[in-house]
Amino acid sequence: MTQVREDFREILRLVRPSARVLDVGCGEGELLELLKSEKAIDGQGLEISPAGVSACLARGLAVVQGDGDRDLDHFPTRAFDYAILSKTLQQMREPRHVLSELLRIAEYAIVSVPNFGHWRMRASLMTRGRMPETRALPDPWWSTPNIHLCTLRDFTDLCADLDLRIDACAALSGGQPARPMDPQNWVENWRAETALFLLSRRTEADPAAVPKDLFGEVTLPGAEAPSPKRRGRR
Repeated sequence: MTQVREDFREILRLVRPSARVLDVGCGEGELLELLKSEKAIDGQGLEISPAGVSACLARGLAVVQGDGDRDLDHFPTRAFDYAILSKTLQQMREPRHVLSELLRIAEYAIVSVPNFGHWRMRASLMTRGRMPETRALPDPWWSTPNIHLCTLRDFTDLCADLDLRIDACAALSGGQPARPMDPQNWVENWRAETALFLLSRRTEADPAAVPKDLFGEVTLPGAEAPSPKRRGRR
């Protein structure tokens, strides 16, 4: 049996059955195929690589060749329930624009990013004085596709700046089971190797970010959920 990536397992748990899903940078379609099999989604992929598009078509998946930096603008507003960007935001030329577009075309965005503030990154820079190569970021600086690396705090600051709500967040590390976390806790900027977020737009009725443990087969939060005050950063 094929080993399922741990971030894919958590995405699977977050997505509602029969939802409309756009997977941006879908690669060869592993995640879309898993979601179709397990959640009977109405899925579509957007992939820049011709080889990736061909692999998706061979799996019987709906996919179009396109660039997430430019082509998200062409999708209608609220065309999907979920837009997924798995370990790809840091490769985008315009990550701020891409993140904003994900939540224009979908009710929820599921985004995972490697955390450049993780302790292994800090230790490597301190002791070796070179760009780190870790499990989350294994490529040398001269061949990496990553052009906009960020820390956990950088990402949560961007979400606040874009007025996005963090509905759930989990830390992922080395294939271990996902660990739900509060991304506002300063310790997590050291501990989380990769972070996976469930994001939505804030509303006037529910303006505050509400971190929740949504990982597991659960019902997504409604607008009536309480809105505790955000915790301060250090």
